[in-house]
Amino acid sequence: MAATAAAAGEPPPLTDTDIIRMAQNLHRLQQPSSASSCPLPPQLSSPRFHSALVSHLKSRTADSPNPSLAVSEYTLALLSLISLSPQSPTLPPLLSSLLLSYIDLFVSCRFPHDANSLKTIHFFGTLLNVLEINDVQSVAESILSSFPKLVTLDDAQLLDLLPRCIDLIRNSNEVERGGDFINSVFDRVVDSVWSKGLLLKLVSLVREFVFLDKGREREFLEKVFKGMGDLDLQDLPSLVYHLLVLASKGFCKREVVEGLVTFFGSEMELKKGASIFKQVEGTVLLHVNFAVKQDFSLGKEVMRLIKSDGQALNHFAVAVMLSLARIKRFSESALEILKKAILTSYGDYKFAVDCKWLQHEMGEEFLQGFQLVEKAVIRAVNETNCGREHMVPSFLQLAFLLLESAQLGNQKKFCYSDGSSCIEELAIQMLKNLFEAHDMARSEIIEQSKVLILSMKPEQSMSIVRLLAQLIRNYPNAIKEHVSRLKELLDYFTYMDGKVASCLVASLLPLIKISRDILDYMILVIRKAMFRREDTILLAATNAIFDLILVDKQSNDSLPFQDSSSQASCSQQAEAFGCMGGTLYQELIGLLQRCLYQQAKVKRVMYSGLVKLVLADPAIARPVLDLLLPHFLRFYKEDADGQLELTSCVGLENGKVVIEEPLDSLLSCVSWILLLQPHGQSENSSDASWTCFGFSLSQDEVGRRLSWDSFSTALLKIRKLLRAEKLEVLLGQRADSGSGSSEKERTKSCTIILLGITEVVLNTIATELEKATGDKRVQLEKELIDLVEFHHLVEKHLGKPRQINGLRKANVRTTAIDIPDRTDSGCTTLIREQMPLLATSTINQLLQTTLGLYNAKFSNAIATSQSLGQSSFNKNTSCSNIISFVLNILLCHIRSCPVLVRDDPFKTFIYGDIKILGPQLLKLILLLKSVQSSVPNEKTKSRIEGQRDNLHQALICLKDMLMIYLQGPHFAQLLEDLVSVCITEYGLDGENVTYVINDPKLKNIEIFVVKILKPLLSELLAISSFREAEVLGDIMLMITNKLPCQLRNSHGSWATQICKSNGIRDSKVVRSLVLLAFQLSSPPDDLIFAQDVAIKLCKVTGSASDDPVEMSELYPVVNKDTSIAVIICILQSVEAVICDVDWAIRKLKELSLSSQNRNKTNEGELTLDVKLVLEDNLFSRSESVVRVLSSFALMTLKDPQADHFLRMVTRLYKQLAQITKLQIAPRRSKQLLPSTRFQKLVELTCKHLTFQLYNFVAEMQKEQQENANRSRMVGKIKRENRCIPELIFHIEDYEKYLIRLSKVTKVNLLRHAKRSTSRDFKIIEATSIVGEEDNPDHEPGCSRSAAHENESCNASDEDGGEENVMSPESGSRLSADESGSDGEKGNSLPPVKRMRKNGVVQDSDDED
Repeated sequence: MAATAAAAGEPPPLTDTDIIRMAQNLHRLQQPSSASSCPLPPQLSSPRFHSALVSHLKSRTADSPNPSLAVSEYTLALLSLISLSPQSPTLPPLLSSLLLSYIDLFVSCRFPHDANSLKTIHFFGTLLNVLEINDVQSVAESILSSFPKLVTLDDAQLLDLLPRCIDLIRNSNEVERGGDFINSVFDRVVDSVWSKGLLLKLVSLVREFVFLDKGREREFLEKVFKGMGDLDLQDLPSLVYHLLVLASKGFCKREVVEGLVTFFGSEMELKKGASIFKQVEGTVLLHVNFAVKQDFSLGKEVMRLIKSDGQALNHFAVAVMLSLARIKRFSESALEILKKAILTSYGDYKFAVDCKWLQHEMGEEFLQGFQLVEKAVIRAVNETNCGREHMVPSFLQLAFLLLESAQLGNQKKFCYSDGSSCIEELAIQMLKNLFEAHDMARSEIIEQSKVLILSMKPEQSMSIVRLLAQLIRNYPNAIKEHVSRLKELLDYFTYMDGKVASCLVASLLPLIKISRDILDYMILVIRKAMFRREDTILLAATNAIFDLILVDKQSNDSLPFQDSSSQASCSQQAEAFGCMGGTLYQELIGLLQRCLYQQAKVKRVMYSGLVKLVLADPAIARPVLDLLLPHFLRFYKEDADGQLELTSCVGLENGKVVIEEPLDSLLSCVSWILLLQPHGQSENSSDASWTCFGFSLSQDEVGRRLSWDSFSTALLKIRKLLRAEKLEVLLGQRADSGSGSSEKERTKSCTIILLGITEVVLNTIATELEKATGDKRVQLEKELIDLVEFHHLVEKHLGKPRQINGLRKANVRTTAIDIPDRTDSGCTTLIREQMPLLATSTINQLLQTTLGLYNAKFSNAIATSQSLGQSSFNKNTSCSNIISFVLNILLCHIRSCPVLVRDDPFKTFIYGDIKILGPQLLKLILLLKSVQSSVPNEKTKSRIEGQRDNLHQALICLKDMLMIYLQGPHFAQLLEDLVSVCITEYGLDGENVTYVINDPKLKNIEIFVVKILKPLLSELLAISSFREAEVLGDIMLMITNKLPCQLRNSHGSWATQICKSNGIRDSKVVRSLVLLAFQLSSPPDDLIFAQDVAIKLCKVTGSASDDPVEMSELYPVVNKDTSIAVIICILQSVEAVICDVDWAIRKLKELSLSSQNRNKTNEGELTLDVKLVLEDNLFSRSESVVRVLSSFALMTLKDPQADHFLRMVTRLYKQLAQITKLQIAPRRSKQLLPSTRFQKLVELTCKHLTFQLYNFVAEMQKEQQENANRSRMVGKIKRENRCIPELIFHIEDYEKYLIRLSKVTKVNLLRHAKRSTSRDFKIIEATSIVGEEDNPDHEPGCSRSAAHENESCNASDEDGGEENVMSPESGSRLSADESGSDGEKGNSLPPVKRMRKNGVVQDSDDED
């Protein structure tokens, strides 16, 4: 061929080697300035040589040992020659053929894909503009066709040509409908199957597709996130980086953020491997943090996502938010949004559990939502050691914020048996995990805890103390390194709140086992505190002393201290640690002796602490008595008969008489010690450890038993004194004593002490009675009754009222008892005014004795008994007094039970199992009820009246006992014991009514309600025992709330029948019955009942057109005497429903935003289902509330009830405005027609409530004008002039949104609104009524109703307009007309502005 070409005068064809050499020579010889002037070889310009030039590609792939280098070298050489004269008309065909051939070889994998091929493809890209547009389309088509063969990222090098091809096609005028072509190209890209490498390459190139609209961008991202799960883990960080770059360029920021949060928040580590995936997540978080620093809008999108969609809060979202918190610009907002999201999830869970009208499935869903949030937070904390250490400070801030929020919202009290943590427990768990995993966090946690304890309010700092206690208990060795900070905290012991100080010391107690330094410092701090004057600090220090002694005693056999600052020799160490308890006691005995000279409060705490010591080690009994004996002898004379010096127990302080020595508490302490150590026996093995009190085994035995015998003899003499001596002698009153106020106060104080001493003796007698038999038991019963009579005599001398508001005082010696929060730190209760004087077992014995005596007195079977105990029980007053005393003591005992914390040895000993009192108490109640049921006569009337008070007291005791156990695990056992009493003692059978109940707990509740509470309540109502019936109604309401809906509703129906069949005129019991019927009726029956009662109330109270009636026929409980109580009850119940509606509206708004932002169809459908169910419940409850309140608008209400009603209606219209606003679709969303349920709600509100409210307000202001001159009306007028304008504003605000909704839906929602005039009254200023009566024409600026705006938009006349139902066509005409009206008035809202200008409405509360 070469010879033929030479003969023909044509140049010979060029080989591949010639092309490469020619390109190299030209490159070497050519200057940049002469590039365009170099002539092309003629072989390149001739089309007949092009096929040969292209064929060299295939030959080089086959013949070369390195095909990639060979092909790249030749192709680059040929392209460099072409680039010398790209505008030559013969070169584009050559370039097109060369490129298509190269693509074919590339896709066929004829040579490796490496850097050489990438360089070649990039060179091709610079020459694409030389090609004809048809050739460019062919290249694009060839690339698209190769997609199935592009597997790896190197295979996807070819895609670098695609963006340039699309740009050339899009900008060309030669292609018809180029936009459609490139859209079809991109659609083919999206529809094709993506390999791993193809996905990565497309993500890196998609930002060059500038023609994409938002819809195609979302489709692209959806496919990217769908394919991310198949990628290798090492490819994820780079992919995320490219996605973040895309988002920063405006490529669907929200979708990118949401997709990343959803992908990494899923359970991908189960497929990919947990440890590696966590490391990848850490790298991704660093990418996100860096991207946000470069573009703050990305951070705003993340926070907007978490704020608007609670379902997006997974562990990765938590980590992202806390990573953003490390950026200064987002530090506060990110933590606040995250805290609010957690608290909102928790609040939804709490509400769903408490709300009656939410379906059970919705409650379960909210529970799962909170559990997922909780797990997400804990998981994010646990993964901080996987490359996320930079987020540890943010986690600490969030945890402490949650701790503060838990205290502010009282949420720490809400914790269920299903294991879900409350907010405080969640925060503490976070801090515990951080403390365990990160050394860098420990110092910060301790420092923050110290600062917060010192700076926060006492009730808020208690959560920090609990945190500190758990850290010390779980990580004592780690805390040991930070003892210096804890010592700094102890420096403020004397300046803290007493409760905080006491619990702080208790939380530090575990440290004394491993750190002698902290023990010495605690002792030093306590010594300083004992010299303070503040009661709370002295009490806290006293408690701390006993805590230290008890803990040291328990750890006496543990390992010796390891970090003592001053270590002795080996022998000295052995001696010191062998008697460590004695050394500590010897250090603290002086402080204990000092306590004996402090205030009475401190002494009481000391006496209870000494009992704890004896409980911990009975061997200490005699040393304790030796310590107390000299002090006791100051108030007791050891003569033949013994004499109490009660006057010595009272003194003057700042001119006031005070009790200086609580002798009753001292005797109680001594009596318990003697009862715990009968006959003075003890174990000698433990005596050595108590020699610190100054008594050793070497002392004389007679001296050792001196205190024991002295106290035993003294208590026996005191028992005789109380029965033998006169009251005046015991009180130390003299005939010549003055009658001044100071002397009376002294006598009163002595009497209070004597009451306590009597109870101590009664406790001793009841304890002995428990084991006595025969004549001994009869004698003790007689002594018991005599002392009860004496106790009653002392009470009468004290002047204590027997009854206050139907309830006796529990104990005159017990003032305000501080009931602290239950803690897990094991800290003792801060302060108690006094220790309980009778134990649970003692009270149980008293109840049994009382029941026996009561049966013996009033039972015909043993009426003739002549026993010694019965002879002293002849008077009716004795019967009433002993029952009254026992119930009085029992009530005090039950109400003081929550004062003591769990794991307290004193509680275990004194209170024991308090529920054992339940069966005996129930027996007493049933016996007292039988007396009430008997027909009274002149002889028994006084006795029955006295026993009625006892029955009331007994029911209150039962109510308080049930309240203690209601939320605890022992409630079922208590009810089972109560039910067993009914079955065994009284033969009640519950099988015939509870056969359908399989759960034994629910079965016991049902039996107790049906067989005991209901009959008892009916009987009490029949005999007009209204106080007792009121308490019983509270018990029934409290217990039945634990029943399922169906059973509870049956009891609600029963209560409704009670209201229909009893004409009771006692307002308190009627209020209890109405509340019982309302609370036990399941929705919607509860509001139906409220509506029926409200209609009857309207008749009883009267209205503007009707006169009041005396009593309702259907509900006789609604009468003239009880109407106010029933009105208050119904209004309060409906107000609770309105509060629930507030939550539902907020949740509905969140679900609406969430459904708009959901990208995944199934999640969107799930949210939609929940939204529809919640919306239906919301409309139903709101409709029922409107019906109830419409009846109240017709009533003539008194001032307080009218004000309450106006505030409730104002809140209701505010809610209706928010509901209507939610019906309006947001911008760029499809507007749906309002549901039939919503239209019914609007119609009901306009026809039955708004119209009547205008009349109600008009009547109120008419009354104002008529009574303007009365001075008592001034306050009422001012109150109403604050309520009425705000009500009118919210009514018009509601109608404004109705107009807007009518315009966008073409449905006339205001066709039932009031027409012609906005109102028939004026918003009267208080000054115009109260100030000047001679200016009746004055009227302040007031707003016009939105309904008046609607009037001008309707063509129908005024008379028939309300009854015409408009067609869609007329609705459209209405909307068009309203558009003009609203454009003038609705949008500018001049009425609202005028109201604000005149100071009528303070704020609109309008939410955008």
